[in-house]
Amino acid sequence: MREPAFWYRPPSFVSRLLSPLGAIYGAVSARRMARAGVSARIPVLCIGNYHAGGAGKTPTALALVKILRSMSEDPFVVSRGYGGTIEGPVRVDPTSHGAADVGDEPLMMAVSVPVIVSRDRVTGAALARAQGASVVLLDDGFQNPALTKDASLIVIDAARGIGNGYVFPAGPLRAPLEPQVARTDALIVIGEGQAADGIAVAVTERHAPVLRARLVPDENSAAALRGQRVLAFSGIGDPARFVATLRNSGVNVIAQRDFPDHHPFTPDEIEQLNSDAAVKSLMLVTTEKDMARIRSDARVAHHADNVFVLPVTLTFDDEAMLRDFIATRLTIAREKAG
Repeated sequence: MREPAFWYRPPSFVSRLLSPLGAIYGAVSARRMARAGVSARIPVLCIGNYHAGGAGKTPTALALVKILRSMSEDPFVVSRGYGGTIEGPVRVDPTSHGAADVGDEPLMMAVSVPVIVSRDRVTGAALARAQGASVVLLDDGFQNPALTKDASLIVIDAARGIGNGYVFPAGPLRAPLEPQVARTDALIVIGEGQAADGIAVAVTERHAPVLRARLVPDENSAAALRGQRVLAFSGIGDPARFVATLRNSGVNVIAQRDFPDHHPFTPDEIEQLNSDAAVKSLMLVTTEKDMARIRSDARVAHHADNVFVLPVTLTFDDEAMLRDFIATRLTIAREKAG
C-alpha cells in the first residue's frame, strides 16, 4: 500500500471529509484494544506503532534481540507475516521460504533470530514457546488484543510523527491516540525532529520511559558508497528516510524511485531500474528489506548482484535505561506467571 500524501500534510478537505469514517473505525478499534488477551505463559514484549506505515519496528526488534541475548534470554519474534501467503504457525526458514510465503520483514529477520509467522498470534507464541523461546517479541500487534502483552514498546519517527493525527482512512492512526497512549509502556523516538514531542510529553506524564534512538548505517557499506553517484530505490513505509540516511552518509543520490511498502518487484521494473541507472552511470542501492524480496523471488533474483544494500542498525542514546525497563518487565511477568 502507498500512503496517501494527505496523511502527512496539515488536515485537508479530504481528511475532514473522511473523518466520520475514521470516527467509526476508531471507535471499533478502541473497543477491540480493550479486550482481554490470552497468556503466552512466557513474557511478551510487543513492538508496535500508533499508525500504519513504517516507523522502524524491524530495526527495533533486532536491537531488542541483541539486548535480550546479552541478558541470557532466548528471544523469538512472532509476526503476522504481512505480505506472505502462509497462515502458519510456522518457523521461517530463509533457505526455503520466500518473501511471498512469509513476508519480507520476517524473512529478513530470520537470518539472525528465530521467527514464527502466524496469522493467529496466540498459536504463534505457543509454537515459539514449544521451540525454546524464553521471551516473545511480538512484531506489531499492538492494536490486536489476542495475546496478553507484558510490555508495549511503541516506535515513532521523530520527523513524521503521526501525520495529520486523524484515524484511518482520514489519516494514518490505527485507533484514536488517547487509548493508544494509555497502553504505551515505553516510547521509542527514532531520528531527529519535533513531530513526536507532544506524544513524548503525554507518555512521560504517564511515568512511562521515552527512549531516543537513531538508525546507524553499517560503516563498511557506507564507506563503499561514500562519494558514489547512486539511484536509490525502495518499497518501504518511509522512503524519504532511506534517502536521507544515504545522503547523511556522504552518498550522492542522483535519482530516487519509490514503490509502495512491501512491493514485489517485477522483472520489468528491475530491468527499468538497471536501464535508468546505466544511462547516467549510477549505482543501484536499496534497503535490506527490499533485497530480501528480490533475492527470494526467482523472477528477479539474478539481478541481486547488481544492487548494493545499505544495512542499518538502531542505536539507543540511553541503552541502560532500556535494559532496566526490560529487566523489570520480565521479572514482573514471571512473578505473575508464578
